[in-house]
Amino acid sequence: MELFEVAEAGAGPYGVAVGPDGGVWFTLVHSGEIGRLAPDGTVRRYGLGAPGCGPAVITAGPDGALWFSRMRDHRIGRIDVRGRARSFELPGEDPGPYGIAAGPDGALWFTELNADRVGRITVDGEVTQYPLPVDGAFPSLITAGPDGALWCTLNQADAVARVGTDGAVTVHRLPTEGTAPVGITAGADGALWYVGIGGGLVGRITVDGKVTEHPLADRSARPHAVAAGPDGALWFTEWGAGRIGVLTPDGRLDGHPVPGAGAEPHGIAVAPDGTVYAALERGQIARLTPARDARDALGARGAQG
Repeated sequence: MELFEVAEAGAGPYGVAVGPDGGVWFTLVHSGEIGRLAPDGTVRRYGLGAPGCGPAVITAGPDGALWFSRMRDHRIGRIDVRGRARSFELPGEDPGPYGIAAGPDGALWFTELNADRVGRITVDGEVTQYPLPVDGAFPSLITAGPDGALWCTLNQADAVARVGTDGAVTVHRLPTEGTAPVGITAGADGALWYVGIGGGLVGRITVDGKVTEHPLADRSARPHAVAAGPDGALWFTEWGAGRIGVLTPDGRLDGHPVPGAGAEPHGIAVAPDGTVYAALERGQIARLTPARDARDALGARGAQG
């Protein structure tokens, strides 16, 4: 595992995404900036003109730019690969946009933490909002599903919601009370995978609502975000334990501790070549190359005898 210093303590790397330019783009939630980590380790930071805007989750958009939520000033932001940024104000009082993902319809879809809504924004900035049928649900992260719909976690409702591109919503309750799901991603197996920050588990839900759970050995690890690898592995951040976890396609759970104290890994992304990136709130981006890291671990064990 390699660690890259990308910000001073307190700036708060939070969300992370692999851009169309090969760079790793990340949000600095406490300083109101977007950053880019180049393959050679060079870092550039771009101010958004609003230090308190709270950029949180970031994703690659359908237009070759990066799109992100600004949860504290209630806007959706866009930044192109040259660092030129703009933003769009959301209707309603204090919606609190958080999760964001590219949809199958050429638009971006996002969650509104405070408003129990899911929204859609075109690349031209036209916004449509759809209410969820659960009060106080706290919709969190969102992803495009294999069925042409959007899927999001309902953190305070212990549920996952399917949202069609027409705004029709189906809510699937999860079996473990206190799961508090946050991260969600589409797996290579045609199902959706989520992590429960309260329940300490990784869950799988099929498009027809069948749920299978994989409890972590450390139920207090507080898994936060999850991303699927090209080989079918599910990678997730363990915010409370300072680890990057993985669920392999054969059902084996493993973890990669982040060196040093106070890592607080939040966002996670997997590049097309399988390289894993995680945003560490202490001011770093972690890069994990699974094949190489496995070889290094085997070599270390061999050296020990």
